[in-house]
Amino acid sequence: MLMLLFRTLAKLPLRVLHGVGASMGWLTYWASASYRRRYQANVQIAGLAWRAARGGIAGAGRMMMEIPWLWMRPPSLPLGDFVRWHGAELIEQALAHGRGIVMLTPHLGCFEITAQAYAERFASPEAPITVLYRPARQLWLRTVVEASRSRPGLATAPATLAGVRQMIRALRRGQTIGLLPDQVPPEGLGVWAPFFGRSAYTMTLAARLLQQTGATPLLIWGERLSAGRGYAIHVYPGPEISADSAPESAASLINQSMEQLIRLAPEQYLWGYNRYKQPRGLDIGVAPADVDAGREA
Repeated sequence: MLMLLFRTLAKLPLRVLHGVGASMGWLTYWASASYRRRYQANVQIAGLAWRAARGGIAGAGRMMMEIPWLWMRPPSLPLGDFVRWHGAELIEQALAHGRGIVMLTPHLGCFEITAQAYAERFASPEAPITVLYRPARQLWLRTVVEASRSRPGLATAPATLAGVRQMIRALRRGQTIGLLPDQVPPEGLGVWAPFFGRSAYTMTLAARLLQQTGATPLLIWGERLSAGRGYAIHVYPGPEISADSAPESAASLINQSMEQLIRLAPEQYLWGYNRYKQPRGLDIGVAPADVDAGREA
């Protein structure tokens, strides 16, 4: 039934899905007091005016409703008709160097579109972009996700040791990988680093991949255009992380890069994401003193 629903939604125009999604985003915001408090608190931590960030409420709903379209749209709708590129020359230059590329993007805009658009324009089945993902716990959803993301030029790596090795091999072959470094890592795989001035548990994987392979870091995010007109993919130079940088220093540099992107379009960031949560099962004691003890896990 859910697969049928996804296929049905995928046939609708993007403007319709975004319109419905905007209403769903606001409905969720007012229906969940905990989500509402977290959203407002994260905006306040970032020091932004409410009017600059409130658009993310509708944006979160648009993100959910566009997923069926992105995963199961008809073959007659290539992404090239819906995507504009800004900074694509940075990708071309990095590929020419042959050292591999680490694409970094926060929970900003449509991060699903960046990998698909890259795969369609720059990748091939022999040299795909490899994207890190966390397998869904529900079997039905895992099946949908894996089937939907299986497309030419796009490979996925699970957030496991095997997945990390897969990404290292891809980089050493001069290929591209993508990940979201503002995703809270589990099981001791991170360090505490400032994010908008507050300590957040931050993954060390992105910096380690850069340090071990000498790959080129690039920042990328997919701007969701108004009225269902498609997306604009923006590419910028990434942070320069030296081979001997300490994990905390490297994580701080990456967090600063994520902040810079978010400030470009705060109305498209997922402010409701629980960025400052304490990872479960982590035996490292409590977070630094500037992290509130009462935050949600």
